[in-house]
Amino acid sequence: MYDLYMLAKSFRISGHVQGVCFRADAQEKAKTLGLTGWVLNDEDGSVRMHTEGDSDALREFEMWCHTGPPSARVESVIVKDVDEEGQTDFDIRF
Repeated sequence: MYDLYMLAKSFRISGHVQGVCFRADAQEKAKTLGLTGWVLNDEDGSVRMHTEGDSDALREFEMWCHTGPPSARVESVIVKDVDEEGQTDFDIRF
């Protein structure tokens, strides 16, 4: 059962997460779950994301982030509650 209100979370995923299609796979997973937001490769080698959606979808997305795409080796996932940005799609940022 999905909540009637939207939540927002930020994610920082560390490990071997750049150059392994993490952003594209995160975008696909987020869209499948009906989430909006953005994902980008950070200068420190991590992947950073902002996601908005209902709590069940965000929880499932968070679980996915702990493994990511098959080529990734996730070492750390930091999740924080944040304010909504009013995103309407899930974009890859450069």
